[in-house]
Amino acid sequence: MDEPKPVIWIGSSLRDLRALPPEVRRDIGQALYTAQQGGTDPAAKPLKGFGGARVMEIVESDRGGTYRAVYTVQFADAVYVLHVFQKKSKRGITTPKQDIDLIRRRLAEAQRDHRERQN
Repeated sequence: MDEPKPVIWIGSSLRDLRALPPEVRRDIGQALYTAQQGGTDPAAKPLKGFGGARVMEIVESDRGGTYRAVYTVQFADAVYVLHVFQKKSKRGITTPKQDIDLIRRRLAEAQRDHRERQN
């Protein structure tokens, strides 16, 4: 069996994940492990507005609320985790604009990091 792809944490994503409830952390960790192996966990789906399946969103809920982890599988050799947060808005399922903007900035950072690792 091939080695799982490494996970590269962008910005505060690892610290933010560690602040979540243990059960939510475990479920997000399992979904990320599936991505490391080249698969897609049932809890993961493409994040709208990013052109297909290159940016994925894991959605987990518990009695404390709804939590999301956003990662990209754009690169064949690594999984970049871009953002982990608790969705606080009560208006629908849409990801808030400030979170989308942060995800876009971190995706650009992941692209720069990946280019630098290739050199």
